[in-house]
Amino acid sequence: MIVAVWCLLGVTVPGVFAAGSESGGSKKSVQLIFPEQFGAWRAIGPAIAAANTSGTAALESGEAGLLERMARDYSDGRNQVSLTIAKFRDPTGAYEGYTAELTPGMKPSSAGPLSAVDDANLVVEIGDLLVQITGAKNITEGDLQSLIKELRTHADPSPLPPVRGYLPEQGLVDGSQKYAQGAAGFQNAVTSIGHPEYVGISSEMGFVTGAEPEIMTAQYASGANHGALLLIQYPNPQLAEQHLRHLLGVIPGGNARGALERKGSLLSVVIAPSSATYGAKLRQSINYETQVTWNEPSTTATDPPIVSTLVKIFIGTGVFMLVAVVLGVAFGGVRVLTKRFFPGKVFDRPEQMEVLQLGLSGKRIDPRDFY
Repeated sequence: MIVAVWCLLGVTVPGVFAAGSESGGSKKSVQLIFPEQFGAWRAIGPAIAAANTSGTAALESGEAGLLERMARDYSDGRNQVSLTIAKFRDPTGAYEGYTAELTPGMKPSSAGPLSAVDDANLVVEIGDLLVQITGAKNITEGDLQSLIKELRTHADPSPLPPVRGYLPEQGLVDGSQKYAQGAAGFQNAVTSIGHPEYVGISSEMGFVTGAEPEIMTAQYASGANHGALLLIQYPNPQLAEQHLRHLLGVIPGGNARGALERKGSLLSVVIAPSSATYGAKLRQSINYETQVTWNEPSTTATDPPIVSTLVKIFIGTGVFMLVAVVLGVAFGGVRVLTKRFFPGKVFDRPEQMEVLQLGLSGKRIDPRDFY
């Protein structure tokens, strides 16, 4: 009987702890993220599993780290919309999934800084969540902001990859930007900008060797000028220089219009520019600057000035000297006054004084003559 009880505890108790850690951690099920209501919209059914219909399912479930995707329908009594939420391993994976859903022509929306909209869908990235709304044009601005605010409380606020901020803003074709952290994402990125011939260089970029490059691509157009930009960021300049040498021999176009250049940890390729002048202008517009930091200690604005330090040293020394004088006078004065008013009673008592006498004269030395 005792053995059976312990076996039962051994099975059930770990299960309880596992369930508690699952519900209290960051791996909350997407089903629990869906609100029952936002604004005038109420859920009209339970959340159900949803599939990726954009053709990037392999990318999401692979390097992007998709954990779960579910959808739920809402209605305001007149219209109906479908809300799909995909949860990724981290915000970086969600950003890769977000750019994979973008198509040229999608415009930024008021839903947030990472949002895009077309006639049919609204795509928003919120931390590690990728949110898609079908029929979003029927949702008022207030109701939409209420939904975004609610979802943001469930999202991971970790920062996104910095390479996304290096793309120039001027001339950027909305919806053409793509981010990749692996070979599958890179293939999708260069194919989406119309240059599949660059797929072959992924073997020299370091995805397999652990160099961990991060990729950003986008199309640009300004009047009659056009081109595409490929940015490859490595963790440090040494890896960037190493892979620069590997990529120089495999970049399509050689050193002409597809020239590859390095600046710090960032490699840049201007793909098929309409002119060499526009290609140079596009590269010069990249928002990337290198910084050199010295490890040698130096003074800062918070260090006190030297004059103030010297003044404090002199003041401190003067205080110590004054205290020494006061204590010396006090000690000597008390002794002299005591011997003056109480001679032979406190200090130098005759019975306690011993003087060695050589006896050279007949007069005996009186100890009271000594102070």
